[in-house]
Amino acid sequence: MSTTMLWILAAFVAYLLMMIVIGAIYMKSTTSSEDYFLGGRGLSGWVAALSAQASDMSGWLLMGLPGAVYALGTGQAWIAIGLFLGTVFNWMCISGRLRRYTIVANNSLTLPAYFENRFRDKKRILLFVSSVVIVVFFLVYTASALAAGGKLFNSVFGLDYHVALAVGAGVILIYTFMGGFMAVCVTDFIQGTLMLVGLLAVPIIAWVTLSGQDVHAILDQSGVAGGASAYLSLFSNGGEPYRAIDIISQLAWGLGYCGMPHILTRFMAVRDEKELKKSRAIAIVWVALSLAAACVIGILGRVYLFPTVLGTEGTVSTESVFIEMITKIFTVDFSLPFIGGLFLCGILAAIMSTADSQLLVTASSVAEDLYHNFVDRDADSKKILRVSRLTVIAVAVLAFLIAWNPNSSIMGLVSNAWAGLGSAFGPIVLLSLYWRRTNLAGAIAGIASGGLAVMIWDYIPLVGGQTLGAATGLYSLVVGFALSTLMIVIFSLATKEPDQEILKEFDQVAGK
Repeated sequence: MSTTMLWILAAFVAYLLMMIVIGAIYMKSTTSSEDYFLGGRGLSGWVAALSAQASDMSGWLLMGLPGAVYALGTGQAWIAIGLFLGTVFNWMCISGRLRRYTIVANNSLTLPAYFENRFRDKKRILLFVSSVVIVVFFLVYTASALAAGGKLFNSVFGLDYHVALAVGAGVILIYTFMGGFMAVCVTDFIQGTLMLVGLLAVPIIAWVTLSGQDVHAILDQSGVAGGASAYLSLFSNGGEPYRAIDIISQLAWGLGYCGMPHILTRFMAVRDEKELKKSRAIAIVWVALSLAAACVIGILGRVYLFPTVLGTEGTVSTESVFIEMITKIFTVDFSLPFIGGLFLCGILAAIMSTADSQLLVTASSVAEDLYHNFVDRDADSKKILRVSRLTVIAVAVLAFLIAWNPNSSIMGLVSNAWAGLGSAFGPIVLLSLYWRRTNLAGAIAGIASGGLAVMIWDYIPLVGGQTLGAATGLYSLVVGFALSTLMIVIFSLATKEPDQEILKEFDQVAGK
């Protein structure tokens, strides 16, 4: 191994050891299921904001989005615009009210528990259905993060993809298993900071290095579809004019935020309303800078890496554009391999910060919502904690198997999981907080119809051997979210109004 690779490896080892040490530190203070799932509702504003956004963005932010822009042009930024709008809405309209409601609703520790307590579901149908939805779609989501980790180690160190997959999964598993929610949030805070520094520094250095060069001319030479002007247009997609359905589909990514359990749990865990207000400002600034920088990386990468064109025969995939830029900047243009290794850790940070949160939310659904309520109702907090840790291991292994195929698309896996969770939970979270008339029947119908709509739209070939998603070009989240909302309204109005206790609780949270 060359000296350069040894320095990069040293940066990775130092980073990974730091994550494990954090897990070990918080293992001592994690003595109950509430500590493990919500950290005792003691998050500070900074930690809540950066951990929420870091767990949200995943390897998609540093690999999937820049890769899509690199391959197809600036038009792919519509996804970023949708996500920014969704982030603002989530923090402004959902965070505060959800935090208050989960406390009032019997101190709910998980999203399924909140649904059960909010609607007084004595038969626990909501708890069961929502927990199953979380387990199914988070398995796919966690697999996308592990796949991104495998591709990162494969690209940087030349490790076999499957060996690389095992290394990344192993480290995430260790610190999530040990430290629970606080370990995940503190590591996510560090990871969110590292991600932002890398996202801002790399395109700035690349731009300075390119100073004086004709960017338009190099883009044309690199073979972008439709030429440089089309490539740099928001209304062009791979050289073709954007259809309205494409723009709607990409903006619709923002709808998913309303139903992401791993983000919503951060709102539930913030220390107080004052810290929550601080978190809003920090998170919105972070996501605006990060999404803009990721898009710029895709564009500048096309110019900076030329004459190499990623995605062609003999080269790595377009999703490795950020990795290739860091490698060239810090090992070719500047001899600073350790610094380059730290920036590459930013990509690993994005991957780990999402996978750990997803493992934890899935574990909470299995241990607290399914095991505690359906298998062993007398289980004490310590027993639930043990079950949670075992669940983390089981979920990691299953996600590892789903990610086994090295040709799996990070963007595709994230897209399907995001749509499923957003459709199943987004409408009911929103309406449970803002529509007084929402009832149990509407909640069950909304979660079930939203999740099933995405599975049918994305996975069942109903039109000439194609899925409805492939045939229409419409993102399944649009369909699932709309159908779920409609079912909630119809079933709520067609059945009995919530009782006075539920309405009084709603009014208390709403401040009426």
